[in-house]
Amino acid sequence: MYLKELSLFQFKNHKESNFIFNEKINCFVGDNGVGKTNILDAIHYLSLTKSYFNYIDSNNIQFNEDFFLIKGVFQNKEDADEIFCNYSLDKGKILKKNKKRYARFSDHIGLYPIIIISPTDSNLITEGSDTRRKYLDTSISQFNSLYLKNLIDYNKILKQRNTLLKQFSERNYFDPITLENFDKKLVIFGNEIHKYRKDFLEKLTPVFNNYYREISSNNEKVKLEYKSQLNDKLFSDMLDENMEKDRLSFNTSSGIHKDDIIFHMNGHNVKKVGSQGQQKSFLISLKLAQFDFITNKLGFKPILLLDDIFDKLDDKRVEKLISFTSNGTFSQIFITDTHEDRSKNILNKTGIDFKIFKIQN
Repeated sequence: MYLKELSLFQFKNHKESNFIFNEKINCFVGDNGVGKTNILDAIHYLSLTKSYFNYIDSNNIQFNEDFFLIKGVFQNKEDADEIFCNYSLDKGKILKKNKKRYARFSDHIGLYPIIIISPTDSNLITEGSDTRRKYLDTSISQFNSLYLKNLIDYNKILKQRNTLLKQFSERNYFDPITLENFDKKLVIFGNEIHKYRKDFLEKLTPVFNNYYREISSNNEKVKLEYKSQLNDKLFSDMLDENMEKDRLSFNTSSGIHKDDIIFHMNGHNVKKVGSQGQQKSFLISLKLAQFDFITNKLGFKPILLLDDIFDKLDDKRVEKLISFTSNGTFSQIFITDTHEDRSKNILNKTGIDFKIFKIQN
């Protein structure tokens, strides 16, 4: 599977742009601010129905316009699929496959899997647990549609439960039977999500460790720890124990929406002890392990997006990444860079055909 064509209209700073891609490696070169990363983000939209960098769809419309349009053609052996994504201020988002509109965006997730490595990945280390949960959810949803359904249902019930808790206070009454009905549904979906997350991280960890050793060439001991309230207690018991607390705060204080991944290096949090280089190796290894896992689950390779890696990584780490390209680990790759000569020199070492696109304002 690879992306054959891409068209953008009024998407971010692209008034109208059209591309026909190489099956293997495509590199967008140009000055900072010309819209190279925005092209990668458009590809992300076609795969996961949303931006990687800005989750608010309206913020991705070109200034002074009221809609954007992204269209792509994915080639699958002998068949081609046309994906159409349109967002307008008045009608919202519309997604179509071969001119047929999706009733649910979730039905699209996993058909055209994607992995992105970007400087903003540092947020996985520096920011809160919700960022790391998004990594889990994006990873698992691309190969497990039932997980995505459970996650959508869980978040829906969670929102309804919190609204109910607030209504109890505002209307000065309490209905334990109604609350119990919400809790039963929350427990069912939450337990399933916990099971999938735990299994995913247990199987991802050895793959991650192998990549870290290859990329870093160091002997640090790294580990991924799944932190969840459900590891030690029954979800149903926690909901009962925290009922009064939840009624006072109008918020559900226990559940898988509190989950986190702890990134360990030599027994400590990598945020505290990891150097900048070690943290970069950690994050790249995490994304490459994600790539391998999804490949094994789906039976074909995701598209790989590499944003600004030649500027942000040292030569040793770049060479390691490129060596994975040369040995056939990756399928189609999209790269952004500010220096055309540097890109050509690095990509020529792969011995693989590539295409350069010069992006200008």
